[in-house]
Amino acid sequence: MLPAECGGCGSPRTVLCPRCRTALGAAGPFRVRPVPRPPGLPAVHAAARYADEVRAVLLAHKERGALALARPLGSALAGAVRAGLGEAGVGEGEGEAPRSPAGVLLVPVPSARAAVRARGHDPARRIALAAAGELRRAGVPARVAAVLRQRRAVADQSGLDARARLDNLVGALTVVPGGVRVLRGGPVVLVDDVVTTGASLAEAARAVRAATAAERAVRGESGGSGDRAEEVVGAAGVGATAVYAGFCREGRKESSGAEEEGVGEVREPPSGGACGAGDVLCAAVVAASPDSPEINRN
Repeated sequence: MLPAECGGCGSPRTVLCPRCRTALGAAGPFRVRPVPRPPGLPAVHAAARYADEVRAVLLAHKERGALALARPLGSALAGAVRAGLGEAGVGEGEGEAPRSPAGVLLVPVPSARAAVRARGHDPARRIALAAAGELRRAGVPARVAAVLRQRRAVADQSGLDARARLDNLVGALTVVPGGVRVLRGGPVVLVDDVVTTGASLAEAARAVRAATAAERAVRGESGGSGDRAEEVVGAAGVGATAVYAGFCREGRKESSGAEEEGVGEVREPPSGGACGAGDVLCAAVVAASPDSPEINRN
């Protein structure tokens, strides 16, 4: 009923003009290396830099309810996911399916419940759903597993530096009841709209690894009782457990940075170097913020 305008530049009669659509993927997916690197942060790929038209498009979708922008944003995110899968050695090429019968699980970083209520939607989850559809159309089996939630209130991150962001988020996320069962469906790619310091993605990775590690330990002790494992994982409050582990290609060929910072242990991946269900492969975002020093250093 109302005339549309471009979410990036405000041009009339279009949801996203060709120039702004091109800006979402013009540079091609690139690796993001925050400095300092949060412990446990998986390899992160971004589709664009968080500036100018890209920033305007993300804010229009996130804060102004321009939900039609989810599809082009999802397409950009899908490109970053494919880049991450290729680097992790899961897909041989950009359009090839992962070497996993069930494909990959896109696990979005959750917004606070109050923010979701205020906005009327969860931006990262909506973009992840669009990205999963784009990946499936390209022949990459993928589905969204929204299994993370905030287990406690956190402060607004916008005014915090890298160390304060990390402290603010430690132990803040957990896997929902029944979520470990969902994570058995395939390896995990963490997704979000924007990365700044990497603290949110590192905390999401910690929560997933803690839940799956606890579940595997319990299943091994109980002779494979999945239901009992779910009970113990939930009762233990795994969201507060510090589990920082190496994974897949990062664990095989590259240091995760944990040794240098003295904050964790780099472990070898499962036998054969293959990624199993619930393992964190990598992370992907629509855009990387230039606000943090050297965040895009190569």
